[in-house]
Amino acid sequence: MCFVFLVQHSCKSSAAILSFENHCSYTVWPAIISRNGPTLGDGRFSLAPGKLAQLIAEPGWSGRVWARTGCNFDASGNGKCLTGDCGSLNCNGDGQPPVTLAQIIIASGTTDNSFYDVSLVNGYNVGMRINVTGRTNDCQYAGCINDLNGNCPPELQVVVSGSVVACKSACEAFNAAQFCCGDDYSTPQTCSPTQYSEHFKKACPNAYSYPYDDVSSRFTCSGSNYSITFCPTG
Repeated sequence: MCFVFLVQHSCKSSAAILSFENHCSYTVWPAIISRNGPTLGDGRFSLAPGKLAQLIAEPGWSGRVWARTGCNFDASGNGKCLTGDCGSLNCNGDGQPPVTLAQIIIASGTTDNSFYDVSLVNGYNVGMRINVTGRTNDCQYAGCINDLNGNCPPELQVVVSGSVVACKSACEAFNAAQFCCGDDYSTPQTCSPTQYSEHFKKACPNAYSYPYDDVSSRFTCSGSNYSITFCPTG
């Protein structure tokens, strides 16, 4: 059975159900940017603690998902968020770093594989995990379960009213080529892990810690539905 209350689409055998669950102690505003395929929902929803929402992603859809926190919007959807801000309630662009970012590519056919990952390349604001559901085989989770805000190096911290609300990437903090994998460091051979990406990787081994962290951070599974959990606990 297909439970969908944010969009009206028929359930197709090769489509994917994306379930969004908020395990945080505070409200989050999920943001979804489609890279290929239609926009999922209208972006105008929030998840209070303990709440769940579901959307349908058609075959071949790809996009990015992140959580916004500390948001304040008016009736027209105008406003800002403390972390993950994207211009309005209905995002008109990517989230402002630092932000934990999930990326999903849904298979275009029943024999193809889908791909998914969680990235800390743009920093961290909220713990996130992607679990594959509806499969009997062992598809690994992608994500960052540990609280990096509570274990963020001082030079990367984003502090608001005395509390760490996000943890910058070294690229954002220092804007240096060796941290951003740019200029002379723009290939997998020349851009190596740094002390900061290794710190992220140790805390979150199933998440991207720097741009060329593909081997241990990008996952694939066939014919799957996905559960995206904010503030997972294990």
